[in-house]
Amino acid sequence: MKKTAFITGASSGIGAACARRFSKEGYNLIILARRKDAMESLVKELVTRTHIIDVDIKNSNELENKLLQIPDELKNIDVLVNCAGITLGEGPVHKAQLSDWMNMIDVNIKGLTACTRMVLPRMVERNKGHIINIGSTAGTYPRPGNPIYVASKAFTKQFSLALRADLKGSNVRVTSIEPGTVKNTELALGRLGNDRNRLKSLYDDYDYLEPEDVAESVFWVTRLPARVNINRIDLMATCQTFSNLQSHKKDI
Repeated sequence: MKKTAFITGASSGIGAACARRFSKEGYNLIILARRKDAMESLVKELVTRTHIIDVDIKNSNELENKLLQIPDELKNIDVLVNCAGITLGEGPVHKAQLSDWMNMIDVNIKGLTACTRMVLPRMVERNKGHIINIGSTAGTYPRPGNPIYVASKAFTKQFSLALRADLKGSNVRVTSIEPGTVKNTELALGRLGNDRNRLKSLYDDYDYLEPEDVAESVFWVTRLPARVNINRIDLMATCQTFSNLQSHKKDI
């Protein structure tokens, strides 16, 4: 019997790369994102059965209704990849838009927890399954410019670890995968005001991670023996490091 993977944020970037990777390995798919047209384009590349859920993950009521409509033969989800996330705004923190902060909290924290809570009971009932949360190195190595995004990714890491602790005695696995900068994704567009030229200029001179690199890590942890739970993976491009210590000269 084919396994089923449920991937959120699947319209582009890491989520779409995960969908391609799992489909290549014979998994049936449930993919979720706001943009139905992008997911329909993705489905043309996939080789296994795929069920599309077009919903804004912030809307927990609509999300729950859509999950109830999943075909019966796909409801036994083996792998949940929580990939949906956003980053918004840049510049001085005291001038940030509060609405941007609330939006990031709604998607990166509330959306993540709601989707997990809705899928988890069936995994526990079956005593099998794997929840993989896509965090960020920003959740471990804070950087200036977007504290709510950084904090939301710290939440992702701690939520994953706490969830694993609470699942003691079950065979449900939980993994937090925390990449550094990943190019060829649309995540940073929100931070850059949807300026694709600026985004391209940030990536041009660096050999950053590709979405497929992260997808390979996601798939790898699912392939390990059931007795093995990878708690966290912290990965970044060889060209990148995590030191961001800064100093400010004293006023004279």
